[in-house]
Amino acid sequence: METLRDILDAAAHGLFPPADGRTTVVPQASERDAGVLAFTAHAVVFTDEDPRWVYDTLAAVGCDVLAAPMNPRFLTALLDRTGRTAETVDAMLVGAPLPGVPEVALEEIRDGGHPRIVYARRRRDEVRAWTTEGGVLVLGRGIAGRPEVSVEVAEGVRHRGLGRALLTAARQLVTEPVWAQVAPGNARSMRAFQAAGYRPVGAEALLLGATAGGTTRPTD
Repeated sequence: METLRDILDAAAHGLFPPADGRTTVVPQASERDAGVLAFTAHAVVFTDEDPRWVYDTLAAVGCDVLAAPMNPRFLTALLDRTGRTAETVDAMLVGAPLPGVPEVALEEIRDGGHPRIVYARRRRDEVRAWTTEGGVLVLGRGIAGRPEVSVEVAEGVRHRGLGRALLTAARQLVTEPVWAQVAPGNARSMRAFQAAGYRPVGAEALLLGATAGGTTRPTD
């Protein structure tokens, strides 16, 4: 049986689920992470709930079959069913690993109490973070163990290419494709990711358990 990680690994290499208007239901890779991924004309719901409930609920949404998995009515039903929360539907981007060394000077953050590390550990495993003048880079393993990146750039040094440089550095610090979730309305962040060679591959709605919520989401 194809796993969630199988689907993500294939998508990272440009091999997507068939554009057949269907929805695939797969088990969660961990108790922490459940949600919905939307690719071109195909959705993936990763949950430990009964697949029959998922399909019956999708059928009852009453909208176009392609839109149903990301429809607010379905997402609300899934949240109520699982007792989870959600923040937003994000664009899902991925960047291939790059050779070479980062062009920015990075110093690894060893303080486990650093706010970015504390935040990231609610959603990711194996978290590591680096700082440079005016910015922070965080890597960790998120959904199905995939590498995920987030960055923060201080307001006073924005519009100077630091975000792009940090995101490029992330690709040089990994040996497998690295993923990112970006709110579609955050156009500045989207431009930085794309300038650093990340490509949009779909959308995702991550359902958060009790241990993941309760903080303000940082800027990607």
